[in-house]
Amino acid sequence: MILPIYLYGQPVLRKVAQDIPNDYPNLKELIDNMFETMYNADGIGLAAPQIGRDIRLFVIDLEVLAEDDPKYAGFKKVFINPRIVEYTGEIVKLEEGCLSIPGINESVEREEKIRIQYLDENFVAHDEVYDDFFARCIQHEYDHIEGILFIDKISGIRKQLIKSKLNNLIKGRVNCRYRVKSVEGKN
Repeated sequence: MILPIYLYGQPVLRKVAQDIPNDYPNLKELIDNMFETMYNADGIGLAAPQIGRDIRLFVIDLEVLAEDDPKYAGFKKVFINPRIVEYTGEIVKLEEGCLSIPGINESVEREEKIRIQYLDENFVAHDEVYDDFFARCIQHEYDHIEGILFIDKISGIRKQLIKSKLNNLIKGRVNCRYRVKSVEGKN
């Protein structure tokens, strides 16, 4: 089932998410719905807060990038109760966008390498190291479950320049081809 994506201004996007117990109801269905929602919106990652759930869960699928770079082939993962335990490497600046902040892309600085501990969809524990774009995608989704948005990582001047666009998102004045849920708008 395709779920509405919560837009900037929704309080759930600013909450620190809670751990998921291994008996969380309908988890497999939720994960399937998250992938379907993400694909419908042409995304490569989606965190539970973006669909209104304040739980520590996100999904990533980079397969669509494999056409340009085969290293992304088969990278489809579910991250349950993740914790980034180490950030290392150079700080790299790259443009990011977000399904919860449509129409806005900004350059964001992130560490090039991370170590993350998480459970997969079968509650099997993993402790893995990622770098480059893999690390960036994971950090972006991880920030969502920490109540952080990519625009929190841009300069004050850039935030001022996009303020009216952000206010329009809050009011539901957005033209998306996917289902959304804004604070004030009727979506």
